[in-house]
Amino acid sequence: MRVKGRVEERKGGIMVERTARGVGKRVAAGLVAGSLLVAGLATSGRAAVSRDADPAVIRDWNATAVATIVVDAGKANAEAFLWFGFVQAAVYNAVVGITREYELYEWNKRGPRSASPEAAAAAAAHTLLLHYFPGSEGRLDTQLAASLSGIADGSAKQQGIAYGEAAAERIIALRVDDGRNAAITFDQAPAPGVWRPTPPANAPFFAPWLGQVEPLLMTSPSQFRPGPQPAMTSARYTQDFDEVKVMGQKVGSPRTALQTETALFFTDAGLAPFQEAFRDLTARRDIDISDTARLFAAVDMGVADAFIAVWEAKYHYGFWRPITAIPLADTDGNPDTVEDPSWEPLVVTPPYPDYPSGLTANVGAVSGSLGRLLGGGRVDLNVTSTAAGVTRHYGSASELNRDAIDARVWSGIHFRTADEVGNMMGMQIADWGLDHYFRPA
Repeated sequence: MRVKGRVEERKGGIMVERTARGVGKRVAAGLVAGSLLVAGLATSGRAAVSRDADPAVIRDWNATAVATIVVDAGKANAEAFLWFGFVQAAVYNAVVGITREYELYEWNKRGPRSASPEAAAAAAAHTLLLHYFPGSEGRLDTQLAASLSGIADGSAKQQGIAYGEAAAERIIALRVDDGRNAAITFDQAPAPGVWRPTPPANAPFFAPWLGQVEPLLMTSPSQFRPGPQPAMTSARYTQDFDEVKVMGQKVGSPRTALQTETALFFTDAGLAPFQEAFRDLTARRDIDISDTARLFAAVDMGVADAFIAVWEAKYHYGFWRPITAIPLADTDGNPDTVEDPSWEPLVVTPPYPDYPSGLTANVGAVSGSLGRLLGGGRVDLNVTSTAAGVTRHYGSASELNRDAIDARVWSGIHFRTADEVGNMMGMQIADWGLDHYFRPA
């Protein structure tokens, strides 16, 4: 199928966009373009490298990255997604620079065709993670030894290691002075509609620098900034207010057991469980090493940028959370909102503004990327939430998006508009990433 000047084909469970240049001549010669592309792929030397290399190394290092970033470094928060993006960018370049199947990310140095992409992937992940998280040296060295032990000694292995290290150093160089940990504070004075620290911890705005950091894919943090949230005197705000007040309250809500499960499911599913689901997906579908590297990079780099964009908008608008808005509704200028000083949400409210939602932007970036990579809006994810004590299968992007949007309302921590807007931002960023990066070479 031809789409915007490209030809799509299915390869190892992934929809691959191939450039359409020259297809007309082949069709004129009496050949079916899709069949010819598949045949050409099967006989090309670079595709053979991709098929023969074991993609398990990418999954192993993704799991190691999660353990290093979330467990060892304690970054079980929005910052983790930036680091996941860094890791997968390095691994992607290390692999496709050798297999030559996709364009490199912000680099022009191809690796030797004879190099081992498995060794390159392992060396790239190890080098990047060790640079940023030296406290995990033992874990990282152990995993590197395990990864390299299954690769035959020789020039291919050594070339792969050298190229993988170079790929990691390229990403590290790109991220120097990128705005991480900049001294930025949220200084808007408390007022009706303005965010302020929320109970029980009353913590300050978490990592406001995340909204000013240099993106991986976008042109700027504000590229996808949405318009403002509904005015507090509007009918939409009143509707959002009444819904979260009833459905998101900790005690007395008419939520069903399934709705409560959904609310709890998305309190932890978006972090390590999503990464585990990506590993499961690529293994079940037997996706080759190039497309596995591409999938992880497209998804995780898109998610990283989604959080950057959301944090930029949160900081810009600074809109209050339901836990503040409902007790102080008598100050919002809206006669149709009724205050409840004792109101509490089902889930503890995290320390940053309401609009837009980070979780639903995360999900939008995941669903948008996978929906294109797998084709037909499919996501095919098995996601396990410890908080809800359940594993769910999501077959379609629409199902995943719907549940994430509802979950944040039913948990009492977001107005619905924040969820819907965040989700749309994530999908837009996923499209931007795949339109401008990760294209067939």
